[in-house]
Amino acid sequence: MQKTMELILPLFLLALQTMPAFSAEENKTRAQKANETYKRLFASERQLDPTDPELMQILQEFIFGEVFYIGDLDDKTRELITVVSLASIQALPQLKAHINAALNVGSNPLSIREAIYLCAPFIGFPRTLNAIAVFNDVAKERGIELPLKSQGTVTDKNRYEKGWQIQQPLYGDEVKNALRPLPAPYAEQVPNILTSFVFGDFYARQGLTVQQKELLVLVILAASGAEKQISAHIVGNLKAGNSKETLLAAMVQSMPYIGMPPVLTVINAIKNTDAKSYRSIYTD
Repeated sequence: MQKTMELILPLFLLALQTMPAFSAEENKTRAQKANETYKRLFASERQLDPTDPELMQILQEFIFGEVFYIGDLDDKTRELITVVSLASIQALPQLKAHINAALNVGSNPLSIREAIYLCAPFIGFPRTLNAIAVFNDVAKERGIELPLKSQGTVTDKNRYEKGWQIQQPLYGDEVKNALRPLPAPYAEQVPNILTSFVFGDFYARQGLTVQQKELLVLVILAASGAEKQISAHIVGNLKAGNSKETLLAAMVQSMPYIGMPPVLTVINAIKNTDAKSYRSIYTD
């Protein structure tokens, strides 16, 4: 028996040494994680609604104690994703809270404004105006001087050219070819509007990189249920330098706000896209 123990003990000690160590972060409960995240975002202690405490507990522990710990995204990116998700579905009271949260975690006011501006081609101007009005209210409450610095880079003469310089490496002639069967003058005018308006007026603006814009646009499209445009923008994201892991993390981050069905649709499309076929034009 003694000899058996002498043989087993060294093996047992070796096994202990090689076992994976669990960090203090991994040992925290969802409630503990939620408390820390909530305080970081909203600069206050987490509280449950007195009328619906169970729903609020599920919400807070899922979002702040679970979702925020999935994927390799920083708080600034997570909050920009949340801002465009909420703007897209016009959840304006929650949008106000998360614009404040974005500022609390160090986001530049310009980046938040530009994220909201970017919604316009995809959700329309009325809803974008509603969202930017919420941003302006927060800015005034926090003493941020308005208007913020202009970030436009195009003129009437060059907006098509500058838009095409961004669109072509990401999407090539895809839209022109798809719309070629339209009757005149729409076969030419509709693709030109896309290039000048989406890529010239908005993608060419400063304040966010093309890589950031592509990620946020994918979220906006998911929130809007624009399934036909999803696959193209997954490829656009990969070409802009976002990995499939980043796209998946962004979808999970948006899930509590836009719901599971549209998120799962995009996740399935990401899964079926061959990332190896697309080389990043910005980060390689």
